[in-house]
Amino acid sequence: MMEYNYTSEILSKYPYFAEEMKSHEISEILDSLTGLISRPFIIGFVKWMIEHNQPFTYGMLDLDNFKFINDTYGHKVGDGVLTDVSAGLRNYIGEIGLAGRFGGDELLFVNLQDLNYDEKKHFLEGMYFNYKVLRKNVNLGTCEPFITGTIGCATYPEDAQDYDGMFALIDKTLYRGKNKGRNCYIIYVEEKHKNLEISTIAKEGIYHTFHRLALQFDLLPNIRSKLLAAYDTLQNELRITNLYYVGEDKKLRSLEDPDMCLDASDIDDLMVEDMYAAYGPNEIKKYSPEFYKTVLEANIETILIMRVAVDMHGFGYLICGEPANTRIWQEDEKAILFFAARMLAGSLARNGQKL
Repeated sequence: MMEYNYTSEILSKYPYFAEEMKSHEISEILDSLTGLISRPFIIGFVKWMIEHNQPFTYGMLDLDNFKFINDTYGHKVGDGVLTDVSAGLRNYIGEIGLAGRFGGDELLFVNLQDLNYDEKKHFLEGMYFNYKVLRKNVNLGTCEPFITGTIGCATYPEDAQDYDGMFALIDKTLYRGKNKGRNCYIIYVEEKHKNLEISTIAKEGIYHTFHRLALQFDLLPNIRSKLLAAYDTLQNELRITNLYYVGEDKKLRSLEDPDMCLDASDIDDLMVEDMYAAYGPNEIKKYSPEFYKTVLEANIETILIMRVAVDMHGFGYLICGEPANTRIWQEDEKAILFFAARMLAGSLARNGQKL
């Protein structure tokens, strides 16, 4: 795809920028790192569009796990990721709109063409597929981090009639996407989202989750009831659709399907640490070919495995497995599954039971 860089000629096609460039250099209007329009000017453009009653779709893209990338690879790599994604977004939007940097790893876009739901859906899906903007490895020489992002968007004047109202909608739809597991987009739909408040979207906090799990394990009488209670909590907190477990017999079982009993005989070869997480099953094949076959049979792509162990004694594994490659497991999600696995192991050890 040809590089589409913002120049004075391109921006001057928009009356707002034609006026701004009478008193500002292009270097003042563009963000120095990403080449996108800087925050004051992209917001000024949106406000100008509203003042002149010009319809548009407004969205915010937030990169997933960006702090982890900076902490793991360094800020130079983080800057490289931002530059790459920004270029992809700028090229993808092309002549149908503009993209700007809100701050940090948050990017804004204005789409002047796609205004109804189906058009917005098609536009946003395009960002996630064919390696155009997201869900791609960014080659930065020393590493190739896999990059995903979460998007919230709304349309003027259909959804809101002023800037504050528009920003509130993209903010809470973005927050909703993060709460659903990130790596997705949310289009504002009044019937679904009008009563949604960020305070009600937010998780209670990891303490309350741990406390609830601990009470459930203490009060419930048997392993099956403890697992079902844990599953209920994990569904709410991790947005999972199934919870699997592997006991000492090395069989994969499911809480959703009591009849499931699949081969996991070589899962230990995969588990060199207490936790294993992946957004695709292919690397499992290298270490655990039999378990890989089972993962495919169970239609699992995104997988998080936690060892059920205490005092160096292992009882098996708890597994969250999702049927689509649409999420990267977050640190708080890993912590919640670890705590559930450790609580389960402690109960098994105290009562002399097996998983």
